[in-house]
Amino acid sequence: MRHHDSPALAERRSRTGRLRTFLAQTAIVLGVLAATAFPPTASAAQNHERGPDPTPAGIAAPMGPFAIESVQVPRGNGFGGGVIYYPTDTSQGTFGGLAISPGWNGTWPGIAWLGPRLASQGFVVFGIDTNTLNDDQASRGTQLLAALDYLTQRSPVRDRVDADRLAVAGHSMGGGGAFHASLQRPSLRTAIGNAPFWPGSLSGQGVPTLVSAMQNDGLVGQNRNAYNSIPAGTEKAYIEIAGADHNYIGQPSTHLARTWIPWLKIFLDEDTRYHEFLCPALYDSTGISQYLDTCSFLPTATQTPEVSVSGP
Repeated sequence: MRHHDSPALAERRSRTGRLRTFLAQTAIVLGVLAATAFPPTASAAQNHERGPDPTPAGIAAPMGPFAIESVQVPRGNGFGGGVIYYPTDTSQGTFGGLAISPGWNGTWPGIAWLGPRLASQGFVVFGIDTNTLNDDQASRGTQLLAALDYLTQRSPVRDRVDADRLAVAGHSMGGGGAFHASLQRPSLRTAIGNAPFWPGSLSGQGVPTLVSAMQNDGLVGQNRNAYNSIPAGTEKAYIEIAGADHNYIGQPSTHLARTWIPWLKIFLDEDTRYHEFLCPALYDSTGISQYLDTCSFLPTATQTPEVSVSGP
């Protein structure tokens, strides 16, 4: 025989069901709000550490801990060809990628020491030649972006590169090209200009930027202007090498390597182990006439006022 609830009991069960539904819906809403209001903490931020714990000697060494190989790239694909240097180790996942442009009337072989030196620290480095020797900074910036697209989409080593962790760099007109590229593609992790030719402003720059300047540069004098024009809230650093001239980058340089490597590790790999080498001051200021930085250098850090350190 089917049992029929009394009207009062039926009403109580109905109220109980509605309450349970309300509480379940409330729990879902609160869960969504909590996920929105409390983003991942710094400890949960993705970190792409590659290689052993860093040391001053390891950063300054002519070659890093990774064995490397290289592949030639012919002219075409929007730029003048070049050489890709990459770690042979496939056990640690993909690596951040960096495209580098030479300066006015320069070719990649003139600064090619950068390729093996940086790649052996755990990066895929693409040193490019430009379509013509006198391409301006806008053209070089466009070519750097084309090189990154080739590197991540069509190159023989595309499976070794993390397409979400890319950077650009360059010397002189190529440094201006790196700035142009970063303004055009704000998803880049960082830009490095070495003795960069950039007569305009970087007031629209949102990409972390390192400016390497030469104390005795008689050709490019606006490096500090470019650095100063980068807006507050964008990470930046300025390093001036004592006694160096405009083409100092043409020879292997420990002074450049021991600043470029930590900078790339911090911004391409989010590797906090390298923070101490640049922030709040250079770990080793030997041979450096001036150093400026904003010194957060961490995705979740609170930016501190600009720090200025003069070398010996």
